[in-house]
Amino acid sequence: MTSLFLTLALAGCGPMTATLGPVGVGSDEITVGGAQANIASLTEVIKANPRDAGAYNVRGAAFAKSGMNNEALADFTAALTINPNLFQAYNNRAQVYRRLGKLDLALADFGRALDMNPSYDQAYVGRAGLFRQTGNIDGALADYQAAIAINSRNPAPFYNRGLILQLRGDHNAAIADFSAAIERDASAPEPFNGRGLSKLAQQNAKGALDDFNNALTLDRTYADAWLNRGVTQEQLGDIEGARAACQRALLLAPQNQITRQCVQRTGGVLSSN
Repeated sequence: MTSLFLTLALAGCGPMTATLGPVGVGSDEITVGGAQANIASLTEVIKANPRDAGAYNVRGAAFAKSGMNNEALADFTAALTINPNLFQAYNNRAQVYRRLGKLDLALADFGRALDMNPSYDQAYVGRAGLFRQTGNIDGALADYQAAIAINSRNPAPFYNRGLILQLRGDHNAAIADFSAAIERDASAPEPFNGRGLSKLAQQNAKGALDDFNNALTLDRTYADAWLNRGVTQEQLGDIEGARAACQRALLLAPQNQITRQCVQRTGGVLSSN
């Protein structure tokens, strides 16, 4: 699955001010084509100008997208050694530290990025994800709100804030946030799935089914959306449709116990594995 919510996006104001965008749903799964070629060309740039902090930062982002975390950390650190004011590199390094479970270092780097540029919305979203991970939900909400105030066109903070509101049972507010995320990027399946879950919690099964179907139109390999569609169809009395959807979810996520229960309830076939 590739979307702005699941990928680290290489972006920036200029050719050598790259940033790793925050991962909206807490996943660091990265799939980027051509990264090796990009690394090779950036290495040539660095050889020609070893004091180019921006080139180290961009190559570090390419390393990170290829899963080469140690190389990425080395490049971001080199960039900051050359230019201690390169706030994008602090944000990028924080993302990699978080991926590696070095949460204290990640928090410190997010803080440095924001000290240097208090209007840097990507660092707020990244730090909010870290706060969510460590259970600081109030801190996460405050950072998502700050990110939205700075850049209201970014769907990621709306989506992630919606997840928190959903967990707190505030489904009206969650639906509003998921809808805002969809308005800003209708190509990402996760907000449709999130909104469907909140609609289902409000007993709006038909509206939920529409959202799960939209998520699956965007990504046919989205196991959670197949499961959610199956559960919703079961509630609507469409047992045959529910069986087919849960069976599809099982193929994609065979160890999911909720999916296995759905398959059993609807008369499907469990794998012998």
